[in-house]
Amino acid sequence: MDNALQQYSHIFFIGIAGTGMSAIAQYLAGTGKKVSGSDRYFAPGVFNDTQAKLEAEGIGCFVQDGSGINETTDLVVVSTAVEDTVFEVQKAKQLGIPIMKRSALLALIAASKKTIAVGGTSGKSTTSAMLFQILEHAGMQPSIISGAGLVSIIRDGKIGNAKVGAGEWLVIEADESDGSIVQYKPAVGLLLNIDKDHQEIEELVSIFTTFKNNTQELFVVNRANRLSANLSAGIAQDFSIDENIEAGYVATNFTQQGLSISFKVQEVSFTMQVLGRHNMENALAAASVASQLGVSLQTCAEALKTYEGIYRRHQVLGQKNGVWLIDDYAHNPAKCAASIAACQQLAPKVVAWFQPHGYGPTRFLRHDFVQEIAAVLRSQDEIWMSEIFYAGGTAVKDISAADLINDIQALGKNAFFVEHRNDFVEAARTHFTDNCVLLLMGARDPGLEQFAKAVWEKL
Repeated sequence: MDNALQQYSHIFFIGIAGTGMSAIAQYLAGTGKKVSGSDRYFAPGVFNDTQAKLEAEGIGCFVQDGSGINETTDLVVVSTAVEDTVFEVQKAKQLGIPIMKRSALLALIAASKKTIAVGGTSGKSTTSAMLFQILEHAGMQPSIISGAGLVSIIRDGKIGNAKVGAGEWLVIEADESDGSIVQYKPAVGLLLNIDKDHQEIEELVSIFTTFKNNTQELFVVNRANRLSANLSAGIAQDFSIDENIEAGYVATNFTQQGLSISFKVQEVSFTMQVLGRHNMENALAAASVASQLGVSLQTCAEALKTYEGIYRRHQVLGQKNGVWLIDDYAHNPAKCAASIAACQQLAPKVVAWFQPHGYGPTRFLRHDFVQEIAAVLRSQDEIWMSEIFYAGGTAVKDISAADLINDIQALGKNAFFVEHRNDFVEAARTHFTDNCVLLLMGARDPGLEQFAKAVWEKL
């Protein structure tokens, strides 16, 4: 194990309320480090739920004015969204305090434990949560650093995206979007899939090849995904949800009844309260890794029977006036298509709403969004979009969500644009039937949770 992390005792996070930052902050606080941080969403006298939950973990929270950084701070952590011009970054430099990217710090943490790194362009958070639940159920007392809150941890009044266990295993998400995945040298690497996201396919394949080469003991790959299967040569284990593909672990007999799915792995029956074949694939991935660590498939099935899901991953908010409301983090073409497809098993009609994020990513993925969404929509289904979420910084605003809607309409699908999301429910109300699913999709915008609650109130 690498002990480089021990040299830091007081760590300060700029942008600590972000999902990735808050997870690492909580983990380090749980290991006994002194942790503090600031965020632009913190303001004097204004309640902030994330701030309150961080402070409950003993983490000091400050407004983003530099007051939290002083001579006792021995490391400042920034995300890729924090630019060098930020005042707190400048203060850290003036005081001679080392500055580290979030991804580099996570690499140090991963090196200090026996780490399972979950990689792929879709399903990382869900699979990490499922694997964590299996290992916990098996009595292995794992730790987790996740990109989303686990409902089982949220119920304890926490943010839910991190937990420190007494065991030797740590489950982390290995993010390919910023290339940070290549920094990790995990004991176990899990590759779920490779689909076009923020980078071209060739670049993604190169990144995941490095991920495979850096894995120390066991590499597990999804053979049902064409591109990830290309990295299966010489691996220790593989899995597939396609019965026609030979693999070490194969899922069969998939059925979905209402809000639950069932399937078999090596003749062991699994039943879960989730939607979609993609979640069978996620569960199979988690069970494949756990089985290689000595956990029986029967124990995996028992653990996942009580799986409660994660925040904004096909989170069912309820049914009102015949409308099922589901909130999901889907934000790339493959994820959006899979999310819509999963909901189609629940009701005769799906009304999907999507808010793209970032002008650059939307421009890059425009064709793929149009083709993937149009292909999955049935004749009665609809896709609605509101304007692209802009998080700040420099961006060329030469594309609109309306452009994607126009492209989808040109393919003969039911597609609608409503610029401001707060106008969506009234604009779409007459399109809701007494038995339909209203699916909300989007990522990176911290206001999406409140938006989902507002939609529920308006139904």
